[in-house]
Formats: sequence, structure tokens, C-alpha cells
Amino acid sequence: MNETIIDIAKSSYFDRQLIGAYRSHIYSLIVDNIREALDHLILVILAYLVLCFGTYHLIFRRFAKRFHLINDIRLAQYRRVLIVTAHPDDECMFFGPTILSLTQRREPCTVYLLCLSNGNFEQLGNIRKHELYDATRVLRLKDEHITLMNSTLLADDPNLNWKTELVAKQIRKEVETLDIEALITFDRDGVSYHPNHCTIYYAAASLCLAGYLPKNCKILTLDSVNVLRKYMSVFDLVISLLLSTNWCILSWTNVNIVRKAMRQHRSQMLWFRKLYIVFSRYMVINTLRQIDVSDIELDMQINDT
Repeated sequence: MNETIIDIAKSSYFDRQLIGAYRSHIYSLIVDNIREALDHLILVILAYLVLCFGTYHLIFRRFAKRFHLINDIRLAQYRRVLIVTAHPDDECMFFGPTILSLTQRREPCTVYLLCLSNGNFEQLGNIRKHELYDATRVLRLKDEHITLMNSTLLADDPNLNWKTELVAKQIRKEVETLDIEALITFDRDGVSYHPNHCTIYYAAASLCLAGYLPKNCKILTLDSVNVLRKYMSVFDLVISLLLSTNWCILSWTNVNIVRKAMRQHRSQMLWFRKLYIVFSRYMVINTLRQIDVSDIELDMQINDT
């Protein structure tokens, strides 16, 4: 009887040992596989970073003299362009590469800016007005080509839903008065999902759907990207080239010009905007999409769902 109990105990002990060894083996396999996957991931990331650096260097070294034909080839046909933004600083934070590419273009191009509010959310409207003009001068925009709205119906307030009809009316007025050939503004997501940004898109879209824009006036929207891409700076280059057909990419010298322009908005230079200036791909890259009625109808369907 005692021998049987001892045998059972020994068998149970060896079974536990076997199970323990099996678990240790499985654990070691999992750890090894994770390490191998991380090693491969690190190699892929390093290869991608090198590819971005190499592509950027190739563009601005080897093709520097004719780069103006590469970075805004789709915009080259337009001579009168209107940029529509919601607040002072939008022109630098989001549209800097586009504006600077157009104002530096060899072919004549007149760039206009319509800013629909004076940024008075924190009662700094008068200060931000002067900051806007300081910033746009750095971007080589002329003061007389800037329209800054100051309407209580279009107040700078993320909690205030601007009326699409009112925004559309103002955009239409600018387009017809200035004989605009290309209207550039936010897309459906407004880069940061700010409701004021999004309203501008729907206002422009409504004009297109209703046929109120001149036939020779095209609408181009700035692509919104996910948070990871948004803060990849120049490392979003390869992805942008693969996913977009119309893009503006700045040399590092011009990136510093856009950053300098953004710093003119001194009242807005909080710590997170300083980080934004360093890491945002919108300081280096703009990708644009020309939209038509079918694109707008699809966007409207997505919004309804």
C-alpha cells in the first residue's frame, strides 16, 4: 500500500516536472519569436527611414533645378489661386508648403487668402490679425491679397457650428470677384476635425454640387492623415508619394521659412504648437486631392452613415 502511494507521488512529481519543462519550452519559443519579430520590425523601420532620407536627398540634390516641375505639377496650370482657412495660423500650420510652393513658382501665380474668422476665441482677435499679416509676409503673400473676416456669425469657436450657407456665400463672392481658377481648402475631416474646418469643405462642396462655381474653377482639398503620419515630418515622404498624385514638398531651407512664418503667431506659441512645428509633416509636405461632383457625393454618403 505504501509502495503504491510512493509510486503515485513519484509519478505526480515527474508529471509536474514534465509540464513545467513544457511550459518553459513554450515560453522560450514565444520570447524568441517576439525578439525575432522585433528585430525584423526594427530593420524594416530603419530601411524605411533610410529610404525617406535618400528620396528626399535625391529630389533636392539631383533634381533641384527642375523641382518646381515636380512638386506642384498639378497646380502649374493655375494662375489665380484662393486658399480658404478658418483661423489665423491655419495658413502656416496646414497650408504652408502649398502657399510657399505657389508664391515661389517660376510661372506667374497670384495667391489669395480668405480667412473666415479673426481668431477671437480668447479675445485676442486684434493681436491675431496683426500676426496673420506678419506670417503671410514671410510666406510672400501680399497684404492686399488677404481677406480677413470679422463676423459674429463666423466666430472662432469649436463649439459653434458655422452655417454652411453663409460660408458658401463668402467663398463664392471671393471666387467670382477675384476670377479664381483653383480653390484650395480643407477636406471633409479638416486635418484636425475642427468643426470650423469641416464646414468650409461642405460649403465648397455645396457650391460645386449646385453648379455655382465657374466652370474653370477647380476645387482641391488638403489630405487629412492619421495621427502617426501627421507627426512623422519628412518621414511621411514615401507614403505621401505612393498615395497621392498631387503634392508639395519643401526643401529644408523652405521648411524653415514656413516655421518662421508660424512663429509670427506669437500668441499661439504654446508648448504643443512648438512641438507641432518640429514634428508635423504639414510643415514639410502637403498632399492635395482635386475633387469633383462624384467625390463630393461619396463624401456626403459617408458622412450620412
